[in-house]
Parts: sequence; C-alpha cells; structure tokens
Amino acid sequence: MADYFSKWTLADICDLIADYPMASIISAGVTDCADISVSEMPMLLDLDADGQPVSLLGHFPLRNPHYAVLKEQPRAVFSFHGPNDYVSPSHAGKSDWAPTWNFATVRIVADVYFDDALTDEALERVVAHMERNQQDPWNLSALGARYEKLRRGVMGFRAQIRSVSGRFKLGQDESDVVFENILNQHGNEPLRQWMIRMRGRQ
Repeated sequence: MADYFSKWTLADICDLIADYPMASIISAGVTDCADISVSEMPMLLDLDADGQPVSLLGHFPLRNPHYAVLKEQPRAVFSFHGPNDYVSPSHAGKSDWAPTWNFATVRIVADVYFDDALTDEALERVVAHMERNQQDPWNLSALGARYEKLRRGVMGFRAQIRSVSGRFKLGQDESDVVFENILNQHGNEPLRQWMIRMRGRQ
C-alpha cells in the first residue's frame, strides 16, 4: 500500500515550521545514550539561494543543563508538531470505523553551533516572526536597558541541517465519503486545512 503520509513537499515543511516554530530539541547524553536531554525552543528555518533548507536559527538559555550537552555533543533532533487531534467514528460517520489520530510532524537532524554573535539576530528574528500578524508588532527596543540583562542569559546558535523528514497523517488514505464526513464534522480548523492540503499528495 502506498505510503501517503510521507508524500510532502519542501513548501509543506517550510509552512509547518513557520506556523508551529516550537521545536523539541532532543539529544543523547555525552557518556550515556540512555541519558536523553530534551528542551523546547522556537526555531526559524533558513534556506539557501536555491530554496533548500540549510539551517535552523535559535537561542538557548545558558542555565539549562542541556546547553552543556549540546556544546559537547552538537548533533540533535529538532521535532516540530503541527496541528493534531483525535478523530472519532462519529466524525467519520461510520460506527464500524476505527478511531484514529491525525497529525503533521517534521523532524530535522542538525548540528548545533553556538555563537554569541548570532544572539541579537536570533532574538530579533524570532520576535519579528512571532509578532508578524499583530496590528502593532512589538519589538525588542521596547525593553530598553533591560534587554542587555536578559540577553546575557541566552546564547544564539545556528544548527546545520543533516536531514529532513516529515510525517503527515491526515486522512489521505480514507475514502472520499469518509474524508468529507471528517471535514464536515471535525471542529479543528487548522487540522482540517492541512487535511485538505495534503489530500492532493496521493
């Protein structure tokens, strides 16, 4: 059977990260692979001149013990989760239809390089991205003298991308009738929009 859930485009990856930038950063411990470190931070995806993903830009709190792990062992997995939700047989309109969970995820393996010269850029760009839809966007200059104090607690970094993978399980394998029933009955609008988008990847 065709793996509909792995049929994605670069635009799908870019849009999911742009709309859901909070990533779980996952890395194994320096001496013990069972010692897993996980942190959540917002990330921005950067593309090269050909439009290919090359790096992630972000910042990290210096007091987080994970910071030392990443400095010692830079390679990490960045896991992004888009819209997701439970789908009931009542949504599908069939009592003998098994319930499921629809979701969209992106995983990027990348090598983290900390550089204080990136800190201002990372903070400014993340704030600008998150404020982009506000009528009167806030910016870091509003912090005044507090900015330098807060800045000292974080470090900017760029993560050079090694691989990109995605899993978009959004009902692509359902019959037309069941798919339309879910769209009409389910209340999660972002999930519905991604279902419609990915239906064309069959």
